[in-house]
Amino acid sequence: MIWAEDKKQENIAEYMIYMYQTEDLIRSFQFDLDALIEHYVRPQLADDSFLEANRAWYAELLAQMKREKLTEKGHLHQLNEILVELSYLHNTLLNIANDQKYRELCERAEEHIAMFREKSNLKEKNNIEVMFHAMYMKLLLRIKKQEISSETEESFDAMRICLAYLSRIYHSMKRGDMSFMNNN
Repeated sequence: MIWAEDKKQENIAEYMIYMYQTEDLIRSFQFDLDALIEHYVRPQLADDSFLEANRAWYAELLAQMKREKLTEKGHLHQLNEILVELSYLHNTLLNIANDQKYRELCERAEEHIAMFREKSNLKEKNNIEVMFHAMYMKLLLRIKKQEISSETEESFDAMRICLAYLSRIYHSMKRGDMSFMNNN
């Protein structure tokens, strides 16, 4: 789907959350491509001109998830690779580039990450993964129209801001627009 590829190039954090949602969507339709297209994709299209492109995109994701044995849980290998890249970048910004702004954002988010890690049973996950899980949970809460307390919203915001900064640096790095030694 063109939107997903555009998002991957523009905002890696939004792309990751969108793909988590897409994985769960495919699972919710029990890997039935026809049902997914008929009941989810087609109602969202203004006309059928993009129907085949959407069918092909979902069919490839569905097949990939089956190949990777992700029918019940887990994330696509390509998403896990992006998480590894983001984790390396996170560590580089903190430990090599000594990016003070990023360090401050991480410090503000740290207690919220720790609380979310405990409440969500994500003890083995690194901070980047925990923040993505939190942002995905926020999306699910909004979809379900569940109330989010001001304290929880504050936690989500601290993590969102941290991920947004990391995402911006990630795209600069991918374009070759930065040097880690310049503390961008």
